[in-house]
Amino acid sequence: MADTKREIERKFEFTTSKAARRGVPDLTGTAAIAAVADQGTIDLDAVYYDTPDQRLAADGLTLRRRTGGADAGWHLKLPVSPGVRDEVTAPLSDTLPRALAALVRSRVRDGALEPQVRLLSSRRVTHLLDAEGALLAELSTDAVRVERDQAAAAWTEVEVELADGVDPALLDAVEKKFRKAGLKVSDAPSKLARALTETGTEPPPRPGPGGAEGTAGALVLAYLREQRDALVAQDPAVRRNLPDAVHQMRIACRRTRSAFKTYRKVLDRAATDPIGEELRWLAAELGLDRDQEVLFERIQTHVTGLPRTLVVGPVRGRLRTWNNARRSATRRRALAALDAKRYAALLDALDALLAEPPLLPGAAKPAVRVLPKAVLKDYERLATRVAGALDLDPGEGRDLALHGARKAAKRARYAAEAATPVLGDAAKQLAKAIKSVQSLLGDHQDSVVAREALRGLGAQAAGAGESAFTWGVLYAREEALAAQGERELPDVWGQACDPALRAELGA
Repeated sequence: MADTKREIERKFEFTTSKAARRGVPDLTGTAAIAAVADQGTIDLDAVYYDTPDQRLAADGLTLRRRTGGADAGWHLKLPVSPGVRDEVTAPLSDTLPRALAALVRSRVRDGALEPQVRLLSSRRVTHLLDAEGALLAELSTDAVRVERDQAAAAWTEVEVELADGVDPALLDAVEKKFRKAGLKVSDAPSKLARALTETGTEPPPRPGPGGAEGTAGALVLAYLREQRDALVAQDPAVRRNLPDAVHQMRIACRRTRSAFKTYRKVLDRAATDPIGEELRWLAAELGLDRDQEVLFERIQTHVTGLPRTLVVGPVRGRLRTWNNARRSATRRRALAALDAKRYAALLDALDALLAEPPLLPGAAKPAVRVLPKAVLKDYERLATRVAGALDLDPGEGRDLALHGARKAAKRARYAAEAATPVLGDAAKQLAKAIKSVQSLLGDHQDSVVAREALRGLGAQAAGAGESAFTWGVLYAREEALAAQGERELPDVWGQACDPALRAELGA
C-alpha cells in the first residue's frame, strides 16, 4: 500500500558562517504567522537508492528508505514543478515495495537499484501557526552528514514545507525574511542532489544533439529525445491514474511515430519502422482506456443536456454500469502493457536509437532546407485525404475516409510543431490551423464511435425490458452533430489552406 502527498517546499542555506551561528530568525509576524512552536529534535537515517549510472537522479527523482521520525518508511519523490514534488510513501520493509518499484520501472527497467548515499540528519522541527493555532508550515533545520563510499560531507539546511491548502505566497514572505538574515534559496533541488555534488558524484550529463548545430539531424533528434523523455515521465503518472496521463503518453507515442515517417530523409526507416510498430502497439493498449474515458464523458454530457421529459428509464444508472465494467478492463490492460517485457524492450530500443542514430545524408543538411519540404509533404498528404473524403457521399465510406484524414492531420500538425524551433511563426501558425481541422475531424470520429456505443446500449436496455427511447434520441443527436461537422469542414479546411502561409515555409 502506498500513499501520496503533494509537497510544496523551499530549501535554504546559510550564506556565511556568521549567519549560520545566528541561526534561523524568528518568523513571528511574517505574513500570517502568528506563533512559532518548537517540536523538538529528531534523528533521521536515510539511504538513497538508484542505479549505478544514477538514472533516477538524472531525472530529479529520489528514492530512499528512512528510519526515525513519524514517517519512517520508503519515500519516492517525483518532481512536479520547481519547489513542488509528489511524495509517494510505503511502510518500512527490508525490500523495495512493489508499488514503488512499478513507479520507477520506466527509468530502471532491468537495472539494479543499489544503495548510493546515506544521509544522517539531526532535524529540529518548528511549526508555524496562524492566529487560530492552525498549522501553516513546518520549518526544519537539518544538520546533515553524508556518507558515500570513502567520501563524506556535512552542511546545515533549512526547509519550509507548507501545510495542505496554504497559499504558496507564504514561502515568498519567509524567503524575504530569510534573505535579510543571511539565508538564500538552496542551489540544490534536494538533499540527494547536494550530497552527490558535495561528494563529486553528480549524474552524468545527458547526450548531445547528435549532429552539427543547425542541421536537420540535430533538430529531429532533439525532438525525439523530448518525446522519449515524455514517454518515460508519463509512465508513473499513468500508473497513479493521474488526469490526462494516458492521453499525454499516447501523444508522445504518436509524435515519435510521426517524426519517424515525416523525417524519413533524416533517419533510416529500416531502423525506425520496427520501433514505430512497437509504439503503435503501446498507443493502442493505452488507447482503450483513454477512448473509453472520452466516450463516457461525451455520452454523459449529452444525457445531462437532455430535457427531463426525454430521459426515460434508468439511463444514468445503465451508463455508469456499462462504463465501470469497461474501464475496469481497459485499466488492467493498460497497466499490463506497462509491466510487459515488450514495453521495457521498446524503451531500450528508443534509447539505443538515440545513442547511435541511423542518420541518412539528409541529416547533415541545414534544417531550414530539409524541414520545410518534409512539413509541406505531410500537408499535401492531408489535403489529398480531405479532398477524397469530401468527394464521397455521406455514410460509412465517408466516415472511414474522414478518420483517415484525421490521422493525416495529426501527422501534419506534429511535423509543423517539430519544425517550429527552426521555421518560426510560419510553422507555428500552420500547426494552429491544422489543429482546427484535426479538432473538427476528431469530434466527427467521436460521434461515429458514440453512435456505435449508443446502439449497443439501446440493445442492452431493450433486452432488459427497459425503454430504448433515450438511447435513440442520443443516437439521432450524434448523427446531426456529425452531419454539421461535415458541412463545416470545407470552411475550416479553407482557412488552413492559406497560400501565403505555405509560401513562408517554402512552397
